[in-house]
Amino acid sequence: MMGRMENSATPRPERLPGYDGGPLTHRPELLDQPLFWWEHLYSSVREEEAEDLLFGADPDAVDDFRQQMGEEGAWPVFTVPLAAGRLHVVHRIDEDPGIDFLVHRPEWAQAELVARLDGHFMGPGLSWSELVAAADSALAGGSTDDPDCRLLLLLPALGDSAVPDGAVERLAAALRPRTGVEDPDGFAVALLEQQEPWGPVRWTTGGDGSRINDGGWSPRNPGNRALSPARLARVSAALAPDPGSVSPRG
Repeated sequence: MMGRMENSATPRPERLPGYDGGPLTHRPELLDQPLFWWEHLYSSVREEEAEDLLFGADPDAVDDFRQQMGEEGAWPVFTVPLAAGRLHVVHRIDEDPGIDFLVHRPEWAQAELVARLDGHFMGPGLSWSELVAAADSALAGGSTDDPDCRLLLLLPALGDSAVPDGAVERLAAALRPRTGVEDPDGFAVALLEQQEPWGPVRWTTGGDGSRINDGGWSPRNPGNRALSPARLARVSAALAPDPGSVSPRG
């Protein structure tokens, strides 16, 4: 069973510096609902396959759930702690719904958008190693302390052509108790093979040590000039795995 963090360290941001959206509201209780995960992961596989892979999901129920998410008049936000900062996952509930992934540290004047899923998508924002490091961190203070739940929260920001052996098994194990899909293994394969909407990209290390990629729509591709070299470097540093904060897995 997933563990939600309900202590004083849990951030409840109403706004993120430099981010126009909001107001934001912390909604960890949504993570216990299969309809949330169908909504969260739907855009990560091709539309023509999503309905088959999510067999059993009632489209009307998903639409009703999406509307309920915005009934409080604020956008749901979830956080995952990093060794140097936080990852914020924002569900935009407006005329242009989508999901934004932002990295932030308290001393930064603005949060850095690393991925966006909507009709004008940007990404990917995370490599597999960065995603797993954040998911498996033993750091407290996020929306959940469950590694598999954190994995699913961050998965839509993934784009990586070098996903290792064992990733499908790891992802399927996370999907099985949370989504209720009939074929979690098939869903995991589709998610990792397709990595929609941008597809897999190649990650390298730049001359300054920054982790960068060759994605045509990614803010972390220096050729796209979405982020300056200094901002790319600080995002990379914030996402760098910290061996001392990784929790043991059985």
